[in-house]
Amino acid sequence: MPLGDLRSPQREEIMKYLVNWNERPQGSAIEYENVQKRILKIFQHWEIPSEVKVHAFVARVGEWGGSMLLEADDPLVVNKMCSTFPAFQFDVHQVIDVQDAVRVEMEAIKWRDELPS
Repeated sequence: MPLGDLRSPQREEIMKYLVNWNERPQGSAIEYENVQKRILKIFQHWEIPSEVKVHAFVARVGEWGGSMLLEADDPLVVNKMCSTFPAFQFDVHQVIDVQDAVRVEMEAIKWRDELPS
Protein backbone atom coordinates (compact mmCIF):
# COMPACT_ATOMS: atom_id res chain seq x y z
CA MET A 1 0.00 0.00 0.00
CA PRO A 2 1.47 3.41 -0.91
CA LEU A 3 2.18 5.58 2.11
CA GLY A 4 0.10 8.41 0.65
CA ASP A 5 -3.09 6.33 0.77
CA LEU A 6 -3.70 5.43 4.42
CA ARG A 7 -7.46 5.17 3.96
CA SER A 8 -8.80 1.68 4.27
CA PRO A 9 -12.08 0.57 2.70
CA GLN A 10 -13.57 -0.24 6.13
CA ARG A 11 -12.61 3.17 7.63
CA GLU A 12 -15.55 4.85 9.30
CA GLU A 13 -16.15 8.58 9.15
CA ILE A 14 -16.78 8.79 12.89
CA MET A 15 -13.91 10.58 14.62
CA LYS A 16 -12.90 10.64 18.27
CA TYR A 17 -12.23 13.87 20.09
CA LEU A 18 -10.72 14.64 23.47
CA VAL A 19 -12.27 17.86 24.74
CA ASN A 20 -10.73 19.59 27.77
CA TRP A 21 -12.04 22.78 29.34
CA ASN A 22 -11.24 25.32 32.04
CA GLU A 23 -13.21 28.31 33.21
CA ARG A 24 -12.03 31.59 31.73
CA PRO A 25 -10.52 33.94 34.29
CA GLN A 26 -13.15 36.30 35.68
CA GLY A 27 -13.10 39.65 37.48
CA SER A 28 -14.06 40.00 41.12
CA ALA A 29 -15.09 37.13 43.38
CA ILE A 30 -18.77 38.06 43.02
CA GLU A 31 -18.46 38.15 39.21
CA TYR A 32 -16.84 34.73 39.35
CA GLU A 33 -19.67 33.37 41.50
CA ASN A 34 -22.28 34.79 39.10
CA VAL A 35 -20.56 33.19 36.11
CA GLN A 36 -20.54 29.82 37.89
CA LYS A 37 -24.27 30.15 38.57
CA ARG A 38 -24.90 30.99 34.91
CA ILE A 39 -22.83 28.02 33.73
CA LEU A 40 -24.78 25.65 35.97
CA LYS A 41 -28.11 27.12 34.81
CA ILE A 42 -27.15 26.58 31.16
CA PHE A 43 -25.87 23.08 31.94
CA GLN A 44 -29.18 22.11 33.60
CA HIS A 45 -30.98 22.69 30.30
CA TRP A 46 -28.28 21.40 27.95
CA GLU A 47 -28.42 17.90 26.46
CA ILE A 48 -25.63 16.00 24.78
CA PRO A 49 -26.44 16.02 21.05
CA SER A 50 -27.85 12.74 19.74
CA GLU A 51 -25.10 12.66 17.09
CA VAL A 52 -22.46 12.36 19.82
CA LYS A 53 -21.41 9.19 21.62
CA VAL A 54 -19.71 9.98 24.94
CA HIS A 55 -17.11 7.53 26.28
CA ALA A 56 -16.10 9.60 29.33
CA PHE A 57 -17.39 12.86 30.79
CA VAL A 58 -15.47 13.88 33.91
CA ALA A 59 -14.73 16.94 36.06
CA ARG A 60 -11.31 17.55 37.59
CA VAL A 61 -11.30 17.43 41.38
CA GLY A 62 -10.79 20.81 42.99
CA GLU A 63 -11.08 22.75 39.72
CA TRP A 64 -13.73 24.24 37.47
CA GLY A 65 -12.83 22.18 34.44
CA GLY A 66 -12.97 18.72 33.00
CA SER A 67 -12.64 16.42 30.02
CA MET A 68 -14.87 14.53 27.62
CA LEU A 69 -13.90 11.73 25.27
CA LEU A 70 -16.48 11.50 22.50
CA GLU A 71 -17.19 10.25 19.00
CA ALA A 72 -18.87 12.35 16.34
CA ASP A 73 -19.06 12.30 12.56
CA ASP A 74 -19.44 16.07 12.22
CA PRO A 75 -16.87 18.49 13.69
CA LEU A 76 -19.52 21.22 13.59
CA VAL A 77 -21.44 19.38 16.31
CA VAL A 78 -18.33 19.44 18.51
CA ASN A 79 -17.81 23.13 17.74
CA LYS A 80 -21.42 23.91 18.66
CA MET A 81 -21.04 22.05 21.95
CA CYS A 82 -18.03 24.22 22.81
CA SER A 83 -19.80 27.40 21.68
CA THR A 84 -22.67 26.71 24.09
CA PHE A 85 -20.45 27.50 27.08
CA PRO A 86 -18.54 30.74 26.37
CA ALA A 87 -17.33 30.98 29.98
CA PHE A 88 -14.99 28.05 29.29
CA GLN A 89 -11.79 27.85 27.30
CA PHE A 90 -11.77 24.62 25.27
CA ASP A 91 -8.88 22.55 24.02
CA VAL A 92 -10.11 20.02 21.43
CA HIS A 93 -7.93 17.27 19.98
CA GLN A 94 -8.92 14.72 17.38
CA VAL A 95 -7.56 11.38 18.64
CA ILE A 96 -7.18 7.84 17.33
CA ASP A 97 -7.04 4.48 19.04
CA VAL A 98 -3.53 3.39 20.04
CA GLN A 99 -3.74 0.15 18.04
CA ASP A 100 -4.53 2.16 14.89
CA ALA A 101 -1.67 4.58 15.56
CA VAL A 102 0.77 1.71 16.09
CA ARG A 103 -0.41 -0.03 12.91
CA VAL A 104 0.17 2.99 10.66
CA GLU A 105 3.43 3.85 12.41
CA MET A 106 4.66 0.30 11.73
CA GLU A 107 3.61 0.66 8.08
CA ALA A 108 5.53 3.94 7.84
CA ILE A 109 8.63 2.40 9.43
CA LYS A 110 8.47 -0.60 7.08
CA TRP A 111 8.12 1.68 4.03
CA ARG A 112 10.99 3.89 5.23
CA ASP A 113 13.24 0.89 5.95
CA GLU A 114 12.69 -0.43 2.41
CA LEU A 115 14.07 2.75 0.82
CA PRO A 116 17.51 2.46 -0.75
CA SER A 117 20.32 3.73 1.46
